[in-house]
Order: sequence, then C-alpha cells, then structure tokens
Amino acid sequence: MTTYWLTLAAAICTSLVGQVLLKAGATGDGGFLTQLFRPTTVIGLAAYGGAALLYIVALRKIPMSVALPCTAASYVVIALIGHLAFGEALGLQKVAAILLISGGVVLLAASA
Repeated sequence: MTTYWLTLAAAICTSLVGQVLLKAGATGDGGFLTQLFRPTTVIGLAAYGGAALLYIVALRKIPMSVALPCTAASYVVIALIGHLAFGEALGLQKVAAILLISGGVVLLAASA
C-alpha cells in the first residue's frame, strides 16, 4: 500500500511542477498561441499528463474519496510558490484557507 501512497505523492508533485511551468509560460509578451507553444508550457502540459498517469496507478489501491482530496495539498504548496516565485499576494484570508485545507488533507489521509 505504501507504494500507492508514494505514487499519489509523485502525482501531486508532478502536477505542481506542471502548474509552475504553465505559470512561467504564461508570463511574457505574445498572444495565446505564442504562450501555448513556449517550451515551459509544453513541458508543463506533459507534466500534467504524467501526473494523471501516476494518479491512475494510485487509485488502484487508494479510495478515490481519499486520493482526490489529498491532491488539495497542492493548493497549499502552489499558494506558497506563487507568493515566493511570482510575487502573488498572500494575505490573512489565504493563510487561513491554507490552514483549513491542510487540516482537511491530514484528517482524510489519516482515515484511509
């Protein structure tokens, strides 16, 4: 069962990498097609595809009612990356939401 939890963690991390690459591809000049074909965007989309494949493997043994909410952990990390790497605002309301999401993920993972 540990292998499937590690696979779920890998899916979440791969999805995070994809999200950051998509954000990096969205910055700069040019229109939508320019953005779409930037290497960072293409690699980000590929990372999302890889994350989906890893998630499918994790679902073989982890209940979907637990696995999908655990992916919410990525919201926490992405909020922090957005703040640190892209200068996005991180106010009190977002911090409170991050704490609530973290608590929910921990409760769900503990119930599995």
